[in-house]
Amino acid sequence: MKTKKKWVILGLFAIGIGVLLASQNLFSNQRQSKNEVIKIGTMNTTESQIVGNIISELMTHRSTQKTMMVNNLGSSSVAHQAMLRGDIDISATRYTGTEIAATLNQPAIFNQQEAQKVVKKAFTERFNQTWFDTYGFSNTYVLLVTPKVAEKYHLKTISDLAKVSSKLTMAVDSSWFEKSGDGYDAFVKKYQTNFKRILPMQIGLVYPSVSKGNVDVAMGYSTDSRIMSSHLVMLKDDLHFFPAYDTSMVVSNELLKRQPQLKATLNKLIGQINLEEMQKLNYQVDHQGLAPEKVAHDYLMENNYFQGGK
Repeated sequence: MKTKKKWVILGLFAIGIGVLLASQNLFSNQRQSKNEVIKIGTMNTTESQIVGNIISELMTHRSTQKTMMVNNLGSSSVAHQAMLRGDIDISATRYTGTEIAATLNQPAIFNQQEAQKVVKKAFTERFNQTWFDTYGFSNTYVLLVTPKVAEKYHLKTISDLAKVSSKLTMAVDSSWFEKSGDGYDAFVKKYQTNFKRILPMQIGLVYPSVSKGNVDVAMGYSTDSRIMSSHLVMLKDDLHFFPAYDTSMVVSNELLKRQPQLKATLNKLIGQINLEEMQKLNYQVDHQGLAPEKVAHDYLMENNYFQGGK
């Protein structure tokens, strides 16, 4: 009887030690997570740095989490490699069309939902990363004209443009002009355009070229603030030629495993920034001279992220 009681006491003692060690380990992990500095990577674009600062300030406000910005990563490929090496934990802006072509080496996908499905699956299985749902905007190719040209030729869609293309000149980004798959040659085949003259040039030159009337049409990028500053008209891609370039954050699954509560915080940004809003935010930095940090803070304030509204 005494032997049995002895084993019961020893068993309870062992259980108590186990609970104590588990508690210490839990508290230690919690302290480590709280003290961890989460590295947020942004590319060398206005858009990326604004969004990265939105993520950073939202995280620090919601959880007093320490963050560090890793700015001016040269491209999505550079950001991808930084994620793989563990140099950053979050990549602020990644684009479905870019990653499908460059990272996954797959043909262009024109359906937005299918593109999201492909990148989510691939990034989970191949890279142990979570590709979040889109913020709500796509930084895709867009054809631009001045209000005067739009009114003169009754232009609302690219199909409208195609009908009068033989009368017009067009400025395009040199890289898009030479691109296969969804570049100029494929565009001509899809829309049956026949422009009077095509002028390939650096992307920064296409906006002033069209706004000053040096050309009639320009190919630009949909979130570029110069569309707003020059009051340009975006023509609808009614035949859905351009691939999906929906914008999302990518987060290391190791980080989400260590700090699972972060997912709910980051999900607060999903579907909250539309195309017009992103153009406006870019405009505030590019043309009004505000810092990305200031624009990010103002966005969060104006949209009630600090008052418990979201």
